[in-house]
Amino acid sequence: MTNGTFTDGAAPGRFTIDARDPASRARASRLATRHGELAMPAFLPVATRGVVKTLTSDQVRAQGTPGLLANSFHLHLRPGEDAVEALGGLHRFMDWHGPIVTDSGGFQVFSLASLRKVTDEGVAFASPIDGSAHEFTPERVIQIQRKLGADVIMPLDECVAYPASPQALEAAHHRTIRWCRQSAAEWRAPVCPPGRREAEAPAVQGASQRGGPAPAGQLLFGIVQGGASRRLRLESATALAELGLPGYAVGGVSVGEGPALLREVLAYTLEAMPEDRPRYVMGVGTPEDLLDSVAMGADLFDCVMPTRNARGACAFTRRGKVRLRNAAYAASDEPIEAGCDCPCCRTVSRGYLRHLFLVGEVTAPALVSMHNVRFYVRLMGEAREAILAGRFEEYRSGFLGQYLGGGS
Repeated sequence: MTNGTFTDGAAPGRFTIDARDPASRARASRLATRHGELAMPAFLPVATRGVVKTLTSDQVRAQGTPGLLANSFHLHLRPGEDAVEALGGLHRFMDWHGPIVTDSGGFQVFSLASLRKVTDEGVAFASPIDGSAHEFTPERVIQIQRKLGADVIMPLDECVAYPASPQALEAAHHRTIRWCRQSAAEWRAPVCPPGRREAEAPAVQGASQRGGPAPAGQLLFGIVQGGASRRLRLESATALAELGLPGYAVGGVSVGEGPALLREVLAYTLEAMPEDRPRYVMGVGTPEDLLDSVAMGADLFDCVMPTRNARGACAFTRRGKVRLRNAAYAASDEPIEAGCDCPCCRTVSRGYLRHLFLVGEVTAPALVSMHNVRFYVRLMGEAREAILAGRFEEYRSGFLGQYLGGGS
C-alpha cells in the first residue's frame, strides 16, 4: 500500500490501524480517500492558495509528499470556489493527484479581529484584500468545500487565541459544537444534481444515517476546541464523537500557549478522541512536536513550518536547524544534509545556497523548500516504519537526542 494509490478498492473513510507501539500510544494507520490512501502518521505541506509556496506540484510530489492542505478561506476570496469548480476542482486546478484536505477558514476569519462580527449564526467579515463583505455559516463552509472538491473537509469552528478569558472560551466552545452539528447536517444532506429541483433529487444511501457518507464522497472531520481548559476539551471531544464523523481534529493549539502547555493539552485531548477514527493535529509542526504528538496517538499533521523556514534561509537536518546565511558556510562544499536524497542535497552546496539567498535569487527558497518538505516526509515515514517494527520510542528518543542536541 502506498500513499495516493488504492490496491484493494477501499471505500473513502475506511480507517485501518496496522500496528500499535508497545511503549506509547503511537500507531501506524491508513485512511482511504477518493484520491488514494494516506499511510499515517503523515505530514501535509500547506498549499494555502492552491500551491506550496515556491514549488510546483511535480516538485512537491517528487519528495514523496502524501497529501496537501489548502485553505477554503483564501480560495473563496481568490479565485472563488465557483472558478475552482469550473476548472475541474482542486485536484485538477492544482495538478495534484493525491489526497487534499481543506481547512474551513475558521482560523483565518477569527484572526481578522476588527474586520469580523461573530454571532451564533456564523461570522460576517470584510475581505482583507478589497474590503468586500462575506459571511461564513456552518452550512456555507461545507458548500464552499464541496465545490472545491477536497477529500477531507473541516467544519466552521471558533479558534480563540491564548490566553483567553473563561467567558470567551466557554462561548466559543459551545458555538463550535453547535456549528459542527450544523455542518454535519449539511454534509450529510443529499446534493441536488444540476438542473433538478431539490425535491426531485434522489436520496443518497446512508446520507440520513448517523455516520453516513457525504454525497460526494468527501470526509468531514470534527474539530475539538476548548483552549487550555481540560474540562472544555473533554466535553468537546465527547460531544463531537456522538456525531459519528469519519475523523476528528485538534484545533486551537500552537497559538501562543508554549511547548509544555501544548503537550499537556494534546495529551488529554488526543486520549479523549475516538480510538477508531483518525486524529489530526492542526497547525503543529516542529519535528519534536510531531514525534511527541505521534507518541500520544496522533495520526495526521499540517504546518507551514517547512516552507516558511525555507524562505527564511533555514533548513532542517537531523542535527538541528542550519541557517544558511551564516558566514561560516561561505566556502562550504557540503550539502544541507549528507545522505539526504532530495534534489537540493544531491546537486548544490551550502555555499551556493548562501550565495543565492544573499543576492536575492528566488531559486534559493525553492531548493531549501524541497529539502525541508523531504525532511518532514522522511521523518513521518521513519516514524511509521518504527511503529510497525515495534520500536517507535527507541526511534523517537534517538532522533530527538540528536536533533535537539545538535549532534550524535
